[in-house]
Amino acid sequence: MKAIRRFTVRPVLPDPLRPLSDLARNLRWSWHAETRELFQAVDPETRRTAECDPVRMLGAVSAGRLAELARDEQFLHRLTEASEDLRDYLEGPRWYQERLERGARLPSAVAYFSPEFGVTAALPQYSGGLGILAGDHLKAASDLGVPLIGVGLLYRHGYFHQSLSRDGWQQEHYPVLDPNELPVTLMREADGTPSRVVLALPGGRSLHAHIWQALVGRVPLLMLDSDVEENAPGEREVTDRLYGGGSEHRLLQEMLLGIGGVRAVRTYCRLTGHPEPEVFHTNEGHAGFLGLERVRELSGTGLDFDSAVESVRAGTVFTTHTPVPAGIDRFDRELVARHFGDDGELPGVAVERVLQLGTETYPGGEPGLFNMAVMGLRLAQRANGVSTLHGAVSREMFAGLWPGFDPAEVPITSVTNGVHAPTWVAPEILRLCDPGGNAPGHRDPATDVPDRELWDLRRTLRARLVTEVRERLHASWRSRGAEPAELGWIDDVLDPDVLTIGFARRVPSYKRLTLMLRDRDRLRELLLHPTRPVQIVVAGKAHPADDGGKRLVQELVRFSDDSRVRHRIVFLPDYGMAMAQKLYPGCDVWLNNPLRPLEACGTSGMKAALNGCLNLSVLDGWWDEWYEPDFGWAIPTADGAAPDEDRRDDLEAGALYGLIEDRIAPRFYDRDGAGLPGRWIEMVRRTLGTLGPKVLADRMVGEYVERLYAPAACARRALEDPAAARRLADWKARVRAAWPRVAVDHVEAAAPTAADGSAELGSSLTLRVRVALGVLEPADVEVQAVAGRVDAADGISDARTFPLKPAGGQDLEGRWLYEGPLALDRTGPYGYTVRVLPAHPLLATGAELGLVALPAEAAGDGAGVLMR
Repeated sequence: MKAIRRFTVRPVLPDPLRPLSDLARNLRWSWHAETRELFQAVDPETRRTAECDPVRMLGAVSAGRLAELARDEQFLHRLTEASEDLRDYLEGPRWYQERLERGARLPSAVAYFSPEFGVTAALPQYSGGLGILAGDHLKAASDLGVPLIGVGLLYRHGYFHQSLSRDGWQQEHYPVLDPNELPVTLMREADGTPSRVVLALPGGRSLHAHIWQALVGRVPLLMLDSDVEENAPGEREVTDRLYGGGSEHRLLQEMLLGIGGVRAVRTYCRLTGHPEPEVFHTNEGHAGFLGLERVRELSGTGLDFDSAVESVRAGTVFTTHTPVPAGIDRFDRELVARHFGDDGELPGVAVERVLQLGTETYPGGEPGLFNMAVMGLRLAQRANGVSTLHGAVSREMFAGLWPGFDPAEVPITSVTNGVHAPTWVAPEILRLCDPGGNAPGHRDPATDVPDRELWDLRRTLRARLVTEVRERLHASWRSRGAEPAELGWIDDVLDPDVLTIGFARRVPSYKRLTLMLRDRDRLRELLLHPTRPVQIVVAGKAHPADDGGKRLVQELVRFSDDSRVRHRIVFLPDYGMAMAQKLYPGCDVWLNNPLRPLEACGTSGMKAALNGCLNLSVLDGWWDEWYEPDFGWAIPTADGAAPDEDRRDDLEAGALYGLIEDRIAPRFYDRDGAGLPGRWIEMVRRTLGTLGPKVLADRMVGEYVERLYAPAACARRALEDPAAARRLADWKARVRAAWPRVAVDHVEAAAPTAADGSAELGSSLTLRVRVALGVLEPADVEVQAVAGRVDAADGISDARTFPLKPAGGQDLEGRWLYEGPLALDRTGPYGYTVRVLPAHPLLATGAELGLVALPAEAAGDGAGVLMR
């Protein structure tokens, strides 16, 4: 029979055990080994549950066992120590507070918005890399003491659980999540009623949402939940599933995340006294509407729309996480228009002003669509990609928003992602050495750990993975309909002494799950080699609507079902955080073979590296930035064959097989007289000791603070006075109106050139430039020479800029004279041009307005090429 109503009965802890509740409700336990060990001691029979969900575990412990623990002096001593340690962690000064004491100008608080957060498997609100990255960002911010407030949605069905049919087809199962059984707390007003946010919808409807709070160490994570009685059935389902539903469903999710999220932050700060955020950080365009809500707030204080936009932009950071336009949310303009204005949100704000923010005005853009990333970039003064290569790809992708500028000057920087070591590093690795270089007293993996000890640990972790794989594989086959009598072969799946390669990620086509299957005979030879065998563990989920991805999963599953190789290659369904934490430490090599440059960062390889796993990857994402031969292997790419996808995949698969066959397997199995693979162990040492500190989330969050959050807070403070915001908006409007009359009229150079037109290295040109500014003044612009090496078409690369200074007033024709030196600091073909840019102390970059004036012909009027 099925229950007609579901509710939660909470355990009543004896007074001496009350601190257990606080420990369970703060998700710091998910990365704090001592706290997890304490919960495991509560009831050895629920040890596995305690590892991943102490809240659920406490609800399952018998009253008798709790009474016994309440009399156990040794346990109570451990409990007191853990409780005091948490209090010290939450209240003591950390890196951020130390920076403030030294006089750093840092934001009072930062609001961090993401559509998903992967903090722990006990709070399944993530689908893939974006969510895991967001969870690691919160944890690292907590460890560093950064006053961050996380903002997301609480999905009642989370993301799907994956299983396989008998023939290997992916099947999705959505859990029913009761917030009362999750490590979250309902935010309430002073009178005890639930706090709520309300959004206005077309037709006089409303969207209500409760606010749930999870504690991620020092960081509160606010999650909005539309499954409340005040909503009609359609509105109740807005937060049903992560990345589910059609366009209007997604639009309502993103309005609730952005607009409702700002209102939730205001409610939280009002109730708790937490400082109001000075900086708002939006990850991808999903939360882009947060900027519009802040514009609405400022409009209510008397600021006009343009002035409010300037104030909002100053304090906003936008991070793009996708290298492909298809990964960006785009909505029909008419759909967006229906949800804003007097019959929806932001009444009093002209709908056309809202639509302009998301319009694709660049060549090739679709005027009928509203682009969330474009709006996010227009409402943020600072933007970044998530690796150096991805930053360059993003500048190319969005260059149309800054016409007249080369992609290299598009104002999108990069902060390479990092991963949270305490979450992803096996406790045994942390006890043996410290790959992050942060724990005092721990041994240096590069010098202090003996070869035998390090290699024995690697085998222990590999053996643990073998056990985990067999358990999961058995469960998978049972769910596929197999009887226990058919599954005896699983006892021989994988070998703890065989080279183990891991591959686990989402399954969009560009990640190429099945590249390893291009030559199946060759793969079988690698798996079944008589002296140097290889075994492969694969996991990954395709999006529920992606039948192409599901076919890739099925293809891989069917190959791994073959009785000839099934002991050497396995596919594990339902990839998630709990599985990943066993997979990374147990693998020797981590494989990543996306289409370059479509991997924005690819942090799974970072997590593997922190466990001493070597990387085998295409030079994409973070690996393009930090690859060294000591850390693993680079898979050669066939970029020139890109138009012919089959040929490209054949070439790159062949290169992959060759690396495993000729370099990786021989190195793994090359043993010395003591039975140790000395050269392999040395690579493990280098990975742990040298690569490890680079890939840490602490480094990433520190970069965000120093390079993006702090400048954004200063910019926001400069516009705190509404009059300052109005002045900046008025100045921009004046410059835009006047810009058509700005021109570079004449360029001349006094150059120490030889008769053949060449010049000596180390000499300099003296440039004299006449520019027309129309109604603008020299204080409104900057005149620059831009110089560098030139190609056959006179295109400038590796450009440097040289400011030119005013040299007198206007001539009879109203032109201004500028002059200055141009240093010739490089040999070879060299060239220059001159340009005029808007200039204002409150601009983050000269490209911010997307305005530039160039000579009629960049190579004319003395803008020539010099040879040496």
